[in-house]
Amino acid sequence: MEFEDLKARIQRLRPVASWPQMLEFVDRAVSREGSIWEYPAAACQAVGGSEGPAVAAAAAIFCSVASIRLVDDMLDEDPRGDYRVVGTGQAANLALAFQAAGHLLLDDPEIPAAIRPALHACFADMSLATCRGQDLDARELRCEEEYWRVVESKTPPLFAAALRMGALLGGAPADTADGLARLGGVLGRFIQVSDDVTDALGTPARADWKRRGNNLALLYALTAPHADREEFLRLSLAVDDPGALAAAQKILLRSGAVSFCTLKLLEFSREARQLTARLQLREPAPIARLVELHEQPLHRLLESVGVGEPAELSFF
Repeated sequence: MEFEDLKARIQRLRPVASWPQMLEFVDRAVSREGSIWEYPAAACQAVGGSEGPAVAAAAAIFCSVASIRLVDDMLDEDPRGDYRVVGTGQAANLALAFQAAGHLLLDDPEIPAAIRPALHACFADMSLATCRGQDLDARELRCEEEYWRVVESKTPPLFAAALRMGALLGGAPADTADGLARLGGVLGRFIQVSDDVTDALGTPARADWKRRGNNLALLYALTAPHADREEFLRLSLAVDDPGALAAAQKILLRSGAVSFCTLKLLEFSREARQLTARLQLREPAPIARLVELHEQPLHRLLESVGVGEPAELSFF
């Protein structure tokens, strides 16, 4: 699936075609291997369908991601967010527009009328669940139980919906679509934790440091018993200072926070592989490729601490 074709499909929508801010937002988007909008095509092909019908669902997922990102940046007060340029009100309005565009894309004439209601229901369920997750995520979390409750609402629904819609477009039976949706949920959890580690160790300090309990690595260092806990608490409030940030990140490593996140990533990776193996797919390669692509940050993390390739571990 050509990413430029996906973007053009969105930009042709009325009134997107005459809305400079939406056109510019879509135009500057870039794709990377394994992006979430590739999920519908992968699922559609895996169940025996062709890529063509899945393009509309991929474009709808792109619109959902755009909407989520616009709102999430405002909730996180991210200094890199688009709302800093266009204003909070305009960013909120653009987020609403992208959600509406997603539904309009699912009414594409290429999609059989019989399955459009199921696609709209899936998209709406995902949107509502994600909004609830973002609402929960806007609060400072105090414990791991709260963290997982928020993650379950915020991240897995998007990935599950992307695979489910692709399966439906490929003509998959309900049990296969359900199985792919479960796999999507696991990948969503994996990506959330992977992003948490990346954000916690990134420089300069990312927005996650402003709400430390909402990042699993930072939450661990704040709440788990370890010798540097009080020092981490002090440093984590001063990470605009590069020296304080570097010292806090060293504590993340020696406290076991990064190791704990790595263990969770290994668990999710194993679960994803087990789910993939149980799926009855005509062409399993596209789904296996997605799983392998999302495991790459885990491979790099393990290599950085001197652990062998994941394929060599008993976990797999």
